Amino acid sequence: VLLAAAVCTKAGKAIVSRQFVEMTRTRIEGLLAAFPKLMNTGKQHTFVETDSVRYVYQPLEKLYMVLITTKNSNILEDLETLRLFSRVIPEYCRVLEESEISEHCFDLIFAFDEIVALGYRENVNLAQIRTFTEMDSHEEKVFRAVRETQEREAKAEMRRKAKELQQARRDAERSGKKVPAFGGFGNVSSMSSGSLITDTIVEPEKPKITPTPVRSSGPSKALKLGAKGKEVDNFVDQLKSEGETIISPSGKRGSDVSKVLPPPVNMESVHLRVEEKISLACGRDGGLQNMEVLGMVTLRVMDEKNGRIRLVINNNDNKGLQLQTHPNVDKKLFTADSVIGLKNPEKSFPLNSDVGVLKWRLQTTDESLIPLTINCWPSESGSGCDVNIEYELQEENLELNDVVISIPVPSGVGAPVIGDLDGEYKHDGRRNILEWCLPVIDANNKTGSLEFSIAGQPNDFFPINVSFVSKRSYCDIQVTKVSHVDGDGSVRFSTETSFVVDKYVIE
Repeated sequence: VLLAAAVCTKAGKAIVSRQFVEMTRTRIEGLLAAFPKLMNTGKQHTFVETDSVRYVYQPLEKLYMVLITTKNSNILEDLETLRLFSRVIPEYCRVLEESEISEHCFDLIFAFDEIVALGYRENVNLAQIRTFTEMDSHEEKVFRAVRETQEREAKAEMRRKAKELQQARRDAERSGKKVPAFGGFGNVSSMSSGSLITDTIVEPEKPKITPTPVRSSGPSKALKLGAKGKEVDNFVDQLKSEGETIISPSGKRGSDVSKVLPPPVNMESVHLRVEEKISLACGRDGGLQNMEVLGMVTLRVMDEKNGRIRLVINNNDNKGLQLQTHPNVDKKLFTADSVIGLKNPEKSFPLNSDVGVLKWRLQTTDESLIPLTINCWPSESGSGCDVNIEYELQEENLELNDVVISIPVPSGVGAPVIGDLDGEYKHDGRRNILEWCLPVIDANNKTGSLEFSIAGQPNDFFPINVSFVSKRSYCDIQVTKVSHVDGDGSVRFSTETSFVVDKYVIE
């Protein structure tokens, strides 16, 4: 009977030992510790004996492969078994060293169990041992393929249902009916049961109060769209006054520098900046909590002869904006002809200074006005969560650049396993964020999806933050012509348009 099979050092320290009968750890360690002392270095043997057991061994470089048997065991069969044990070890270990043996100890134990069962040798060879330990099953492969197909079909059905529910919500809002709340999008079971959860009433965010600009007698500064309080330091204010467009990073992205659109290469003596910022908060189960767009036209005159000018505004807005002109601008002229000019036509605009001449504000809870919708579906699986995220560009005239969708992921569970992917991704293990990066989203690339799997719960993947920049305005307000006050002669001008994110979060 074979009592145990072990790999030990030349000093008798056990690295791996597999007992095939009931033996205590102390007994095995004692037998292996006594083994080197029993060997006679002057003679070449393959076994040594004591009063109770027999050691059958084979040197493996700096190690020994040792079988411990009873004294009445068949020595010829034990030697044959020992050779098979010695051939198995190199199958799993590249080098015959203690660290390598320890690293693959469980693989060796499983292989040992295929050679010996209950102390008796099994009729197997090396190829059969390799096949048995691989445990390759055709039935398992078929089962996994069927399961993956079912999961893909379920995810496609989930996406279709989500679009139907969103469309129903929009139709109900347009018709003025009470909007039903669609809850339980987090997993498949709650959706399939058809349960509807009543929405929690979300109080809309109070609109930011924009202070009325007062133009001083000296050189005036550009009008600020909204007071950000302590969030903006003096350095950022200075950059804005110098004409730089600063985008506050979504979700306080610590490692990324705020994205800034490059200034135009050729600036004329009359330069116009059309700037818009969006602040948006959506619910994870659909529903727009609040959306606010603040816009401004800023004028900079760099040649004294072009100080007395007027701007012709083309307003193609159909979203219901609130427009406001600078106090020194002729409001009646703007209301009647969409022309911006000073109340006193004899005066000139300040030289080499940014002047805000027109600003607008849009605040809404209409989901159809969301420029970029994000739909996140985390569904629990046996090993964690399968997360499916989609984006859709609803405003097809926009072109969004450098889009980054930041999804929080659980910490301490490793990197997510990425499935289908449009664009690129980056996993930040220190901040526990998965960043989905898309260089351009436009009418030709209006939809896309990302699928990944990771251990966690559905609530772990919110809130999602979005950031982007665009050279096209959202509200479609542009300056089409600049002319002198005294005549109809047009003035050459340059325009810089930017649409950036102040806050864009799916909670």
